[in-house]
Amino acid sequence: MTEFSDKVVLITGGSRGIGKAIAELFINENATVIVTYRNSIDNEYFNSKNIFHFKCDVADMKSVQEVTDGILKDHSKIDVLVNNAGITKDGLLMRMSEEDWDAVLDTNLKGVFNMTKAVSRSMMSKRYGKIINITSIVGITGNAGQSNYVASKAGVIGFTKSVAKELASRNININAVAPGFIETEMTDKLPEEVRKNYMNAIPLKRFGKGEDIAKTVRFLASDDSGYITGQTICVDGGIVMQ
Repeated sequence: MTEFSDKVVLITGGSRGIGKAIAELFINENATVIVTYRNSIDNEYFNSKNIFHFKCDVADMKSVQEVTDGILKDHSKIDVLVNNAGITKDGLLMRMSEEDWDAVLDTNLKGVFNMTKAVSRSMMSKRYGKIINITSIVGITGNAGQSNYVASKAGVIGFTKSVAKELASRNININAVAPGFIETEMTDKLPEEVRKNYMNAIPLKRFGKGEDIAKTVRFLASDDSGYITGQTICVDGGIVMQ
């Protein structure tokens, strides 16, 4: 038995990268884990008896409501929501299309709104809940060529602070985690020169791993974080200090 053995944990974008690392941690904690995905999923990943998956476009409120209604019907509650789903469509502002702007904001920011709204009513009725939003350090620092992504992640930070004030009286904690350079399938595709530049800027002189984010999420989902809400925790090797 662990602290999470009787908990239902919902993770959006949980099929790969940081989301998968978070899901794997909670599987090992014996939680009932539910992940959403938009495109494809590795079936071998779902051999555990305590993990379920749903195809869901978090940018589509109808899709979100159908999935959350189904989860509540089957499991009666959602104790922890991790808003992790996100996309990038990078480009300089003068070359960025309206479609690329909208796609990133719809998934990365509106998706957090949709999922939080859909889940919070149940949490409010039970007077318990933990919501963890995965943002990014670029939502704090900015980053050239990512104005859409940065705007969405900065928006998540502001959203987290506002909703934390709204839900605090119902014993619901909502916080954000801002990863730095984390080794994932997406970052593996970056040119070596870009990777070297990032490494030189990180005081700890190493890239993060998905488990670094997952462990922080676990803390925020635990009762140990009961007096923490509305905060953004940077897990970045110290790069934001620079």
